[in-house]
Amino acid sequence: MLKNLSELVGVSGGERIVREFIKQQIEDAVDEIIEDPYGNLIARKGGRQEPKVLLTAHMDEVGFVITGIGKKGLLKFKTIGINPQVILAKKVVIGKNNIPGVIGHKAVHQLKDEEKKKIPEVRDLFIDIGASTREEAQEIVEIGALATFDTEFIESDGIVYGKAFDNRVGCYILVQLIKTTNLPIYYAFTVQEEVGLRGAQIVGHRVSPSIAIAVDTTASGEWPMEKDIPYYPEIGKGPVITIADRSVICDRNLVSLLEKTAQENSIGYQLKKPMIGGTDAGTIHITKRGVRAAVVQTPARYIHSPLSIVSKKDIDAGILLLRYSVQKILLEKRLWN
Repeated sequence: MLKNLSELVGVSGGERIVREFIKQQIEDAVDEIIEDPYGNLIARKGGRQEPKVLLTAHMDEVGFVITGIGKKGLLKFKTIGINPQVILAKKVVIGKNNIPGVIGHKAVHQLKDEEKKKIPEVRDLFIDIGASTREEAQEIVEIGALATFDTEFIESDGIVYGKAFDNRVGCYILVQLIKTTNLPIYYAFTVQEEVGLRGAQIVGHRVSPSIAIAVDTTASGEWPMEKDIPYYPEIGKGPVITIADRSVICDRNLVSLLEKTAQENSIGYQLKKPMIGGTDAGTIHITKRGVRAAVVQTPARYIHSPLSIVSKKDIDAGILLLRYSVQKILLEKRLWN
């Protein structure tokens, strides 16, 4: 199922195919399922209990939006959550029909010496779909079409390679929890996280949880910036618990509960380097009267690029950590009043 989720196309604002796939996977295993007008998928399993717990994972991935078509049929674009240094010469698929293309630039032998020393800017790049004229390109691609990388999912010796692991890994974890547990909680698969945590804001107001845990993916830190500070997190060493990032300072009691749960169940875990990145928890925790929030993430190499690398061991450990932690939250109700 992770292969299917990874290879589906669902750039921010175009998550429909991903939502439909997830709905098919879970609709027989939940007691209520809602698709809201903005595109979020919200599911409830079991009876309504207090504290009301919500787990979220965003469905959208980084990508491109087509902004113009040149007279020679080359497509101009803007990026969604991607830096230009990782995209040159990469294969992409465009629009609802997955039109193939490649991200192009002036040929190397045509570059001036000063140009060879610079990282190309997005304005200097284009997507080539093999069209010769604007009219030819317009027949198959329209302005506003979304595009993403054309990357095959591969698994080898417990390591998986693919695109969109941020955050199809989180979606996979939530689906597995729905299918394999009877936790009486809410699950939300959100849209447009990569462009400002937008879907999660709506979910927070609609569900109005007491406790929310964002389940996401985070960049591994296996390339130290300072010689005397060990790098972290690393793939293969367990799920990552956030203390604080740019969008939220996590509830200290929840962070402590997650750590203790991992220790009690011999689950390897890591802490995320503070004040980096952001997740759906960043908007949910300021919903209405305020929501206790935490974040559990899977470390991945090269997120927001054509290909990421994740350890299946980390995914499985994340599922266990969330299962046992939610069970503990529901049992220790007095702590969350």
